[in-house]
Amino acid sequence: MTHSTQRLLLLRHAKAEPAGAVTDHMRPLALRGRKQARAVAEVLVTHNLIPDAVLVSSAVRTKQTWEILAGGFDHAPAKVSFHDDLYVAGVDDVLKLVATTHGSTVLVVGHEPTMSAVAEQLAGDGSSQDAYAQVRLGIPTATLCVLESDQPFGQWEARGVTLTQVIRPEH
Repeated sequence: MTHSTQRLLLLRHAKAEPAGAVTDHMRPLALRGRKQARAVAEVLVTHNLIPDAVLVSSAVRTKQTWEILAGGFDHAPAKVSFHDDLYVAGVDDVLKLVATTHGSTVLVVGHEPTMSAVAEQLAGDGSSQDAYAQVRLGIPTATLCVLESDQPFGQWEARGVTLTQVIRPEH
């Protein structure tokens, strides 16, 4: 049986305000972060990477990043869900959540070091060496990792997926 390409988009939230009077979970986006999120939305549109399912950490900065992204699309994805466990998720937690998500292009809006760690673990033969080098170092805010495979998400394994690119839009 032939499967269509499954695409996983891993996005680190945009730049947040520094820690201060609120808990880390409640930190909002900084003005720069709002600009970054708008730039990411433009990249998703121009690269035809509009997700049909979205998984968002419950932290304020990830929710705000998603809200700005969604405002840049003509149509909102049919499936958007917010997850407390993505705030502190490890690689396996993210992969399990993605495996149960229906859609051919799934966006996860989360945190470091998890987003780059997921990309690093999945990246196999045929991956962009430049992109792989970036995820090994960790990714800055508002940076997108794009992974693809012909296998359904539930069958993705370590070193079995192609990391095609890491995109950090101009902001």
